[in-house]
Amino acid sequence: MAGLIFRRLLQLIPLLLGISFILFISLHLAPGDPASIIAGPTATKEEIAAIRADLGLNDPILTQYFRYINDVLHGDLGYSYQTRQSVAEAIMIRFPNTVNLAIASIVVATVIGVGTGIISAIRQNSSLDMLSTVGALAGISIPNFWLGSMLILVFSVYLQWFPVAGLTAAPWTVQGIKELILPAITLGTGSAALIARMTRSAMLEVIRQDYIRTARAKGVKERSVILLHCMRNALIPVITVIGLNFGFLLGGTIITEQVFAINGVGRLMVQAIAARDYTMVQGSVLLVATLFVLVNLLVDILYAIVDPRIRYE
Repeated sequence: MAGLIFRRLLQLIPLLLGISFILFISLHLAPGDPASIIAGPTATKEEIAAIRADLGLNDPILTQYFRYINDVLHGDLGYSYQTRQSVAEAIMIRFPNTVNLAIASIVVATVIGVGTGIISAIRQNSSLDMLSTVGALAGISIPNFWLGSMLILVFSVYLQWFPVAGLTAAPWTVQGIKELILPAITLGTGSAALIARMTRSAMLEVIRQDYIRTARAKGVKERSVILLHCMRNALIPVITVIGLNFGFLLGGTIITEQVFAINGVGRLMVQAIAARDYTMVQGSVLLVATLFVLVNLLVDILYAIVDPRIRYE
């Protein structure tokens, strides 16, 4: 296991370098000039040229890229072109909100998805199974921005049960939980649908196995058969889906953060893209990419914990 973790961490280096290179080149080839945006609409050509020289934008792209990577390796993600604030500082201020939202969303998705999937498998072809199928299709199809707007309209404006927007309180307080409920449901609905379908398929495959029939023949209670025998052996594909979806949720909070006015990394990326703030976009994407790879590593480790038969050579 230690060898697996070490190898995966080594694989992280070229992967992140590739991501950073593609992102860097893409941003610099896109139309627009950050120096012009920083200088403002009334700036002269001389002022714009001075800003470009100060930012090093006149250097060849590869020179700029290697300079950026050298700074990153020394723990410096650069400074925002727009606000001159440290990129690392700006991200860390907003990062807790994004993580809290992603964790709350994956909890909602897992509870709803796994529970629905188990019930659908046990009650195969019943009305509950058909209802869960329709619900899963709806969850995947409904856009986040529409669902979030409807939840705000019904539960915040009309019923006034939850705050309209923002994450201001600590997530473990009553107010913090109230602030997280609607965004978590909005972001986690699509993932819940995927988890539900995967759980149902995995449970149906396991529930037909001979050892399940043997357990029932021995008089084992049905609850124990489902939770101890079926569920544990069906967890491998479910864990994969949950882990991948958590990685996607960390990088996919942009729309939800915009709808609920959450000051997170996703919203920061939108503002940085609009302002052509290269360094802020690069720092945010690198953070999300790193977390995604680490989540995949955690999923691989959980495989061996859940199913001891799995061994990594």
